[in-house]
Amino acid sequence: MAEFEPAYEEMIRNEGGYILHNVPGDRGGDTYAGIARRYNPHWSGWQYIDNDDLQNPALSDSVKAFYRDQFWRRLRGDEITDQRIAETLFDFAVNAGLGTAVKLAQNVLETHPDGILGPITVGKLNAYPAQEFLYRYAMAKVARYAEIVNRDGSQSKFLLGWINRTLKGVA
Repeated sequence: MAEFEPAYEEMIRNEGGYILHNVPGDRGGDTYAGIARRYNPHWSGWQYIDNDDLQNPALSDSVKAFYRDQFWRRLRGDEITDQRIAETLFDFAVNAGLGTAVKLAQNVLETHPDGILGPITVGKLNAYPAQEFLYRYAMAKVARYAEIVNRDGSQSKFLLGWINRTLKGVA
């Protein structure tokens, strides 16, 4: 079964580590370790950031707990047999949203894309040839990113980073 720790370590590197930033054009606004204040205003870690207490170990614990609870568990990561599949789903869910990540996986698996990772989707993920899934999922992610840029040209500055992040998960 897949493990959270290696998936988390890879994802946090992809998110740039434990850094507070606000990139012009990024819809999330203030973002710490990939957690956007706009979408997660009640996250417990903001109290440390707002008090300039970035070295408090409770902040990194809060980041890890957030990703475990909001993404890994909801993706049923512990039930996915292939670590690479679990990692790519987890990383893309963090980047694009849980529902989007699951729907794209369900499209690859040729099952009903309802955005809910239930026992049927987990079973199909575990039965699917891992390398084939990784390739097809990577292509679906790139197509998704192209759609975003085609709809909103201001997002084009993120495209190369998104594609590099996707390809890193296939290599």
